[in-house]
Amino acid sequence: MLHGGPGASHDYLRPGFDLLATGRTLIYYDQRGGGQSPVPSGTPVGWREQVADLDALREAWGLEQLTICGYSWGGLLAMLYATEHPERVARLALVSPAPAWRAARQEFEATFSARNMSPALQAERAALRDSGLRERDPDAYQRRLFELSVVPYFVDPTLVRKLTAFRIIARTQQEVWASLGDYDLRPRLAELDVPALVLHGKEDVIPAWAAEEAARLLRAEWHLLSPCGHCPHVEQPEAFREAVAGFLT
Repeated sequence: MLHGGPGASHDYLRPGFDLLATGRTLIYYDQRGGGQSPVPSGTPVGWREQVADLDALREAWGLEQLTICGYSWGGLLAMLYATEHPERVARLALVSPAPAWRAARQEFEATFSARNMSPALQAERAALRDSGLRERDPDAYQRRLFELSVVPYFVDPTLVRKLTAFRIIARTQQEVWASLGDYDLRPRLAELDVPALVLHGKEDVIPAWAAEEAARLLRAEWHLLSPCGHCPHVEQPEAFREAVAGFLT
């Protein structure tokens, strides 16, 4: 199970992704430079290191092949791993994957920025700052601050309360994206021959057409959920479970 970020941890995939655990064992880990896998400041954390870590874990687990389920950035990491080590991937499930090429990621960044700076959301943040909650209940204040930071990813803003809170290590996030440069995995995805599934929310801030293009190139099962944003394990948990668990079986 490959979490998003980069620079996050596996925690926020749970309990939603645990819906996939029936009949199989899920292995979660915190990727290099995030969560419980901190590294010294001079240690590289780019995409090549992330791919190498996953392959080293495969060896440590004694597995010839991996069945990979990648979410968000973890979906892109799954694609990177598969293009580097195609013979070591048994099945590939991509949930709300980050775009497979730079131009599509730039569109995501622009859309997210527009949603994040909406007047309504800005007003909610101002109201929170003026509420006095920070002094009365610091934990509740931090939780609400987190919720307002992830609202742009959701269709229904009330569902942010169901997402497990997490934090991003900025250095890791920046170094991973910098290491990718002007990337484009599309030609290499078309060369892969591995059973694959791509599941995406129609209203995701990451453009659904980019995920659909990855699915086309992989000749993958394609599932478009609506209404659904970036977190189908929270927004459409039963449809998410049915599609992904069925494919893994």
